[in-house]
Parts: sequence; C-alpha cells; structure tokens
Amino acid sequence: MAQIELWITAFRDALWSPYFLVILLVGTGLLMTIRLRFIQARKLGHSFNLTRGIYDHPDDPGEVTHFQALSAALSSTVGTGNIAGVATAIAAGGPGAIFWMWITGLFGMATKMGECTLAIKYREIRPDGVVRGGPMYYILKGLGESKNQLVASLASPFAYFFAFCMTLAPMIAGNMTQANSAADVLEANFGIPPLATGLVMASLIGIVLLGGIKRIGGVAGRLVPFMVVVYAIGVLTLLFMYIDALPSVIQLIFTSAFNPQAAIGGFAGASVSDAISFGASRGVFSNEAGLGSAPIAHAAAKTNEPVREGLVAMMEPLIDTLCINTMTAFAILVTGAWTTGESGAELTSIAFGRGMPGVGGILVAIAITMFAFSTTLTQGYYGNRAVDFLWGEKAASIYRWIFVGMHVVGAVITLQLVWTLADIANGLLALPNLLTLIIMSGSIALLVKEYFSRPQIPYAELKKQEETAGSNG
Repeated sequence: MAQIELWITAFRDALWSPYFLVILLVGTGLLMTIRLRFIQARKLGHSFNLTRGIYDHPDDPGEVTHFQALSAALSSTVGTGNIAGVATAIAAGGPGAIFWMWITGLFGMATKMGECTLAIKYREIRPDGVVRGGPMYYILKGLGESKNQLVASLASPFAYFFAFCMTLAPMIAGNMTQANSAADVLEANFGIPPLATGLVMASLIGIVLLGGIKRIGGVAGRLVPFMVVVYAIGVLTLLFMYIDALPSVIQLIFTSAFNPQAAIGGFAGASVSDAISFGASRGVFSNEAGLGSAPIAHAAAKTNEPVREGLVAMMEPLIDTLCINTMTAFAILVTGAWTTGESGAELTSIAFGRGMPGVGGILVAIAITMFAFSTTLTQGYYGNRAVDFLWGEKAASIYRWIFVGMHVVGAVITLQLVWTLADIANGLLALPNLLTLIIMSGSIALLVKEYFSRPQIPYAELKKQEETAGSNG
C-alpha cells in the first residue's frame, strides 16, 4: 500500500508541476484576461448588479435565479478548501503559496467568466423545464461546430473524457475531502467519532440531493451567505487582535513566493516550486476556475443572456480565493501556527485556538462542518449531471447513492491520500476544459463584445417602459 501511495503522489506531482498544469491554468486565465480586456476590473460593478438581481426577468428560461446559481456554485467552492486546503498549501508550500493562490484567483475570474458564458449558450432545456448544461455540452457542441476538421474531431473524445472525470472528481475532491476535514475537526474539538460524522452528514446530504438543483439552490441561497458572514466575523476579530503583525506577514508571503522558505520550528521548509505547485493546486481546488464544475450549476440560471451568467460567475474566485482564503491564510500566519508542523484543518484550528482561546477551535469546527455540507451538496449534483450525460437518468439515480456512501468512506480514510487523489481528479478534469476554453476564447470575446454593444436595462425600468408603451398604444 505504501508503494502505491508513492506512485500516486509521484503522478500528482508530475500533473501539478509548475511546468505543466500550473502553466496551463494560469496561462488560460491570462489569455482570457487579455482577450476580454481585463473584464475582472472593468465590469466588476455590473457583475455585482447582476448578482443583486436587478436584471432578472421572471419569464427567462432556466430553473434558478442568478443569485441562487451563484450560491449553488459558491456552496461548492466555499468549502473545506478555504480552511483545510489553505492550511495544507502553507504546510507544504510555505507562506509563498498564498501569493500563487492569489494569482490563480485573479486570472481565474476571467476563466470562470468564460466557461460559465459558454454553459448558458450551449445548454439544453428539456420540455419539462429541466436544464442540462456544462462543459460536456459546450465541448461537444462548441468544438463540434468548428470549421477546423481537427478541432471538430476533438469534440466527442474531449466531452466524454470530461464527463467521465466529472463522475470521479466530485466523488473524491468534492465529497471525500469534505467528509475527511469535517470528521477530523469534529473529533479534535468534540470527540465525535469520524464514522458518526460521516453517517449523519451523508444522510442529510442524501435528502437534499434528491431535490435536484432547485432544492440545492434554495438551501445554498440561505446557508452560504450566513456561513460566510459568520466565518468572516470570526477571522476579522482574530486579525484585529494581531493587526501589528499583518505588514510582516504580507512581506513574508511575497518574499517566500520567489525565494525558498527555510525550515523553522516544525515547518520542514519549502522550495519555490513547492510554493507554486501547492498554491496553484489548492487555489484551483478552492475556486474551481477552469475545472468546469461551476458551469454545470450556472447552466441552470434563468437568463437568455450567456454573458450575464458569466459575469455573475466571475464573482466566485473574488469571494472565495481573494477574500475568504486570504483571511484564513492571514490567521494561520499572524498567529505563527504555520511553524507547528501540523497540516489541514488541525493547523487552522491551532491558529484560531491561539488567537481566540476557548472559542477559536469551536468556530473552525462549526465552519468546516457547514462548508463541507454545502460543498458536498453541489458536488453531488455535478457528478449526477455527468452520469446523466453519459448513461442516462437511471444511472444518475444509482450514482447518487454511491456518492452518499463514499462520504462515509471519506470520513475515515487518511488525510494525505484523500488530498492527493483530489489533486489528481481535479487535474484530469481541467485538461479538456482548459483546452476548449483556449480554442473558443475568440468566440467568448465576440459574445462579450456583442453583449456590451447593447444597452443593459434593469428589469424594473424595462417593465416600466413596456407599460408606458402599452398605455400610449
């Protein structure tokens, strides 16, 4: 078993090498940023207004509102990656890993915008109103309609490979890791056996999953804002207590991003390559930009405008990576917990325990449990849609039960193996999606240009204009 784990780890390291997948991820984000003319900065205000719902039209096709689609996708991205994932990045890559996490978040905003725009453009709405969409659909249709024969020939193998990987990645990266982190922190703080945590959470997850995206969107729309606010208040309270240490921590992050970090205390040291690899992989694990998972949720949004949903989706890496991840990282660094030699959720618990004795560990335990629950819900939906694409709804029903069962397995398996398998699953998932985004980047740019060439009128104002025109007629 030890030898197998070594082989798995070696494959993970090769896949997430700074010279392969990291370059492809950051490079795709950079390409999208340039082709969309730094849309992350230019249209952030419009993204915010779209998320508020002022452009929502009740008669638009789809299953959930912009906000519910964002909440569902955020319930997947705002998870244990924001707590345990950030901690493992620092433990393995040093403080400099946070800089590279920021880079994936910044460029990931443009990547996320592009993939979710395509999700709306190429989705399918069935007669019963149920939406089917995501990379497997826009890869198959988008690449398939290319006049380039080589590109068109890639459509089918890329789409089916992505869908197959999407059946596995949510099972591991979006399910088992969540269960593992929640079980770990609940056992450490409350003495709850991991098996008990796995069984209880799996039961609740199964109940919500049966309701599909509408129930997931409804639960996420209430749970995500609440848990983000609660966690943010806790972190900001801790950081206020260590406000004098923040400048030196920020300096340490930038210094370690480009220089090897020497061993200190229980921290074994890290190379620049480690900082890049673990920062990028954990950043992508957290915000999912480029993986192609979020477009499955956003495809269900009520809209006729593909670009609008892309702009809503653009908010995710901003909230997830540039805000929540940063707060967690600062908490770990300002308290000095990163030098203890611990990793994962335990490291974050130590940081909060130092900064807020008596309540810090409890806050982390509650936050991780809520984050793990919400993430697993949406990830289960992602895998379900992929199975439906490959083998139909009957197979998707069976998959739901397997998914719930694997949550229990994730609660009792070893931490290191789970996270290594999660990195591999995410890496394989990203490959066909990123290559498709590169090929279709020009089409995305044209959609954005056409959208902003037209006046964008809020629904209330549009309705008023229609009523005025009707009375005059």
